[in-house]
Formats: sequence, structure tokens, C-alpha cells
Amino acid sequence: MSKTAGPRMTLPTQLVLRAMLADPAQEMYGLQICTEAGLPSGTIHPILARLEHLGWAESRWEEIDARAEGRPRRRYYRLTKDGAELARDALARATTPLSTVPGLRARPAGGLA
Repeated sequence: MSKTAGPRMTLPTQLVLRAMLADPAQEMYGLQICTEAGLPSGTIHPILARLEHLGWAESRWEEIDARAEGRPRRRYYRLTKDGAELARDALARATTPLSTVPGLRARPAGGLA
């Protein structure tokens, strides 16, 4: 896959991109993306890896003392400036409109449900 080709616009990829486009400059960790996209982590992490490989997204590990925090450190993702633009364009051309998917519930605007 070349950086210009983009990912296959499967329904899960569309859901991940829409979740990240809600606020493209905001970093989100995996569980946030799972919640916003309505998908399990086993589905979103390969998508995030592909987006990162294509240059559409970037990630970083948070710098915390996991023992002191009582939880593992999180990996934060965000769309690159070009990635956000490419994602908007790809979603506009996507062949599976989200509104036609049975059982897909609308997410409230502005944050985690």
C-alpha cells in the first residue's frame, strides 16, 4: 500500500476515522476509540496500525509510572493534518453510507457516551 492509496474503506475503518475526525487534533487512546467507534479493540488496533503505516495517523506512548497510576500506560493516537484531510475525502467517497447499516446507533455529539 502506498501512502497515497489509502486504506480499504471497510465499515470498521469508516467508524474509526469518523471517531477520530470528531476532533482531529485531539489525541485518543485505544479504549476511547473503541467506545466512540462501537468496535472491539481487536478490530481497531489493526486499523490504527494501517493508518499509522500510511501516514494518516501518528501515535505516542504516554509517559507515566504504571505502577503508581495502577494501570498500564496508554498509547495515544491522532490523525496527522494530511491524514485528517485524506480521511474526510475518503469518507465522502465511501461506498457504504453509515446511515444504511442496520443496528448502528447514532453517537451523541461531543464525547464518550
